[in-house]
Parts: sequence; C-alpha cells; structure tokens
Amino acid sequence: MRQDEITDIVERAAKLVAEQYVFPEVAGRIAAHLGDRLRAGAYDGVADAAALGALVTTDLQEANGDLHLRLKHHEAPLADIAGDPAEEHFVQLAALTMGGVARVERLPGNVGLLEIRPYLFPPHLAGDLVVAALRLLAGTDALLLDLRGNRGGSPDMVALVCGWFFAEPTHLHTMHERAGTTHQYWSAAWLPVPRYAPDKPVLVLTGPETFSGGEELAYDLQQFGRATVVGERTRGGAHPRIGHRLHPHLELTVPVARPVNAASGTNWEGCGVAPDVETPAGAAREVAYRRALESLLAADPERPTAAEARDALAALG
Repeated sequence: MRQDEITDIVERAAKLVAEQYVFPEVAGRIAAHLGDRLRAGAYDGVADAAALGALVTTDLQEANGDLHLRLKHHEAPLADIAGDPAEEHFVQLAALTMGGVARVERLPGNVGLLEIRPYLFPPHLAGDLVVAALRLLAGTDALLLDLRGNRGGSPDMVALVCGWFFAEPTHLHTMHERAGTTHQYWSAAWLPVPRYAPDKPVLVLTGPETFSGGEELAYDLQQFGRATVVGERTRGGAHPRIGHRLHPHLELTVPVARPVNAASGTNWEGCGVAPDVETPAGAAREVAYRRALESLLAADPERPTAAEARDALAALG
C-alpha cells in the first residue's frame, strides 16, 4: 500500500471515531492514539489492506476492548455506496444460509432443536424463514436453541424470536445513543404462529464464538427467566455499530449506541453472557438435551412420549 493511502485511511478512521463513537470521552482518546501511532510510524510500510486492518484494529480496541470497534478486512470488494458498505454481502449471505436457519429438528422425547447461524438476519431478509422454523417446532415439549455459531445480527430479529417465547409483549432493552436519544425494543406483540407455551423448558446453547446479536438473544431469555443458558461464556460485544468504507477492502465499524436491559439494568459488553450451566461448548448440546429430557419426565412421567424420552436418556449413558 502507498503511504499516502495509509495516512488517509488512518486519519479518516480517527475522525469518524471521534465524531461517532458511543462514548465521547473514550472516542477522543482513541482518535488521539491513532494519530500518535501514525506519526510514530507504526503503519509505515504495511504491505496490504489485511495487515493494516489488523494493526489499526488492535489500536482501536486498546482503550476499552470494544470488539465492535475495528477496521475490518473483507476479501470481496465493498460496495461504494451510501449506507452500510457490507449490506450487499449480508443480503447474499442470508439467501445462501436459509436466513440463518441452520437446523430444525425433532429429537427423541419430543425435544425441539433450532440452530441459528451465522447471523440473526433482519426480519425483512429472514423473518418468513425463521417463522417457518418456529411453526415446525411449535408442537415440541422442550427446546434447545443453539447459538454457539451465531456471530450477531439484528435486534429486530431478536425481538421477533423473543416474541415467540414470551406470553405478553416484554420490554427487552432501551438503546442509548451518543446524542442522548433512546429507543425501546420490545418482544414482538404478534406472530403468525402459536407462542411457545411459557411452561415449556428452553435451553440456550452458547460458546466463545457467540457474539453480539446472538449474545443479546441468549441474554434476554436468561435475564427474564425464560431460558437456561448452557455452555461457555460468550465473547462480550453489546454495542450496535455502523460501517464506513475506507478502502475497497476495509470497513471501519463504529459502535454508536449501548443497550440497557430492562431486567438487569446493564448488558453483556466486555463480560459476555455467563452460562447458568457451565460446560465446554462442544458438550453443551448433550448436557442441555439431558436436562430437557429429565425436566419433562419429572413434570409428567406418564406423558405420551415418556418411553421415548427414557430411551433417549438411556442412550446418552
């Protein structure tokens, strides 16, 4: 890369962070740090965009470890358009991954399994597909919600999914923006499928790859007492961000708001979602499945699927 190109990218990044980052007092320190690093020659002679992105990301995150604040490298060229430069890629990915509905399955004992990855895509891209999955699972007696491979997504889709689990519309969180404005998020008031009865056990599977919107869904269900989280602590990224194209292959992502959960009064930024049942992520499905089967048999040992559930427990060993 040319040095003048590098200088322009870093200076623009510093300016955008100073103007938009959710915490103004931190934004100034980060911008000043980038300027100091630039003048010190930290980015001199960087060979390519990927290397520059990695270096700048390390410096951006030095102040407070915000994982959403980064200079992200994209292999495919970014669209040179107003708005989110990665939107086109996101739309294509939603189409190629069935809207994030990676697995829908009925396990023996009438336990449902829903795996959502790689993202909770916005409802306008994936709402119909997610609702179709919820419809298939409506008749199960317990549910495993696998978010171990979920890397984030839309708070509107989180609200849609939460609407299926809560008997009444529930205030999930309030988003606080840098300018002082706020926006409330509530679970969906209506869905074109029956709600998942509040007495049905729900177990959410998490791991170290669970991030952002995936963490939000796990956190909301946990904090309102609707689900048990099984697995490992998540990565800890709560701040929604906007993207800026600074180079054909480099996107600056700047967090612009912070959520405050209506139940906890805080969020999962920097600390992640702590599991209720801690177990290695690779074992989370088996552990959660066992707990679901045991819970169902304890609640009603004569249920129609009791024999199937006992056989499934025996098979788990």
